[in-house]
Amino acid sequence: MSISNKLNHPNKTAAVFLRCCYGYFVSGMVILSFGAIMPSLIRDSGMNFAAAGGLISFMAVGNLMASFAFPAISAKAGLKHTITFWAFTIPVVLLLFSAVPPLPVMYILIFLIGLSRGSITIMNNQAVNQIIPDPARHLNLLHCSFAVGAFTSPFLTALLIGMGMGWRMILYLLAAMSVTSAISYQTMDYSLLKPPSGRKTASEAAPRAASSFLRCPDFYVIAFLLFFYLGLENCINGWFVTYLQGTGIMSETFATNLVSITWVVIMIGRLTTARLSSFVRRNRLILIQTLGSSVCFLILISASTLPVITAALMGLGFFLAGIYPTCVAEGGQYIIGSTFGMSVLTAIASLGGIMTPQLVGYLADSIGITAAMGTLMINMVLMIVFGVSNFIRSRSNK
Repeated sequence: MSISNKLNHPNKTAAVFLRCCYGYFVSGMVILSFGAIMPSLIRDSGMNFAAAGGLISFMAVGNLMASFAFPAISAKAGLKHTITFWAFTIPVVLLLFSAVPPLPVMYILIFLIGLSRGSITIMNNQAVNQIIPDPARHLNLLHCSFAVGAFTSPFLTALLIGMGMGWRMILYLLAAMSVTSAISYQTMDYSLLKPPSGRKTASEAAPRAASSFLRCPDFYVIAFLLFFYLGLENCINGWFVTYLQGTGIMSETFATNLVSITWVVIMIGRLTTARLSSFVRRNRLILIQTLGSSVCFLILISASTLPVITAALMGLGFFLAGIYPTCVAEGGQYIIGSTFGMSVLTAIASLGGIMTPQLVGYLADSIGITAAMGTLMINMVLMIVFGVSNFIRSRSNK
């Protein structure tokens, strides 16, 4: 369907966008719940930091595999059936996970969570890129809905644990919410996401054009910026409650609530980025965000007092907030019309999310979780390098 036809169906466009936002909201709650319950899970299962890091990494492996599985399966079964299947997988896995099965089984279950989360990410990003002519603002709003779920989950977990209900209760609640998310995807109108009758998609009509991004250096600049960003984000999601406890400055409840507050700031940051994207170039936004987040992270790992740690964490959340959606919008210009392109972009980013948490877990067993998290400054430095490179190359291209 052409852009003009899409604009003639604002109600359908809004309905698709809102359902994608709800799916991302629930996805945010599910993903952050594992970081929030990680200290309890380590304690109840007796696993070490390396094994716990493996869980976070296996979730990222599933996210990576979704980049290949989702396009292949959806090409055969259709978007509707494919995304509905993976969305319904989440509540089943959460219920099984609450039983604290043996570690190999937990790895399989967390892999399926990552596979489902990755499918939802590809589906949502692809949908917004297709139905919105200028997607940068709406992509930030979409990812803001993930942030809403992300800050709700740790707060709810801390509340339930504080009430003596245990960490399993959050998994039961999330399983129920995941069912409603799956139903939402199952009943969504997919007509705006299909090519017009009798016409070929861009990849069918021009296969070389559909893969031309593979020869574009600018695409790889964005892809590797996301590689190091997602490694950092997955460590924040999976390790930060454990890390904040490891400082010895705060309790588990306070650390969990602080992560929730950080995601409130992330939501504000994404709303701010959505607003700024209307009149500030994406390459400039990405540069500001990478520089700002690096400064805040340096302060965070160097601080030893609660007020400074809190302020630095708030600043980190604010500057990190818009990097992923803004980079997806920036990279979108190189992969227009190619589902394969979005999958490759997601796959490269996912590799960073796989490798980094496992590395931090291994380091934590030998040098401690606090020192291990400090090594993430390498990610921050390389994000600056690629952010500067994208800024310079974009200005040169224009």
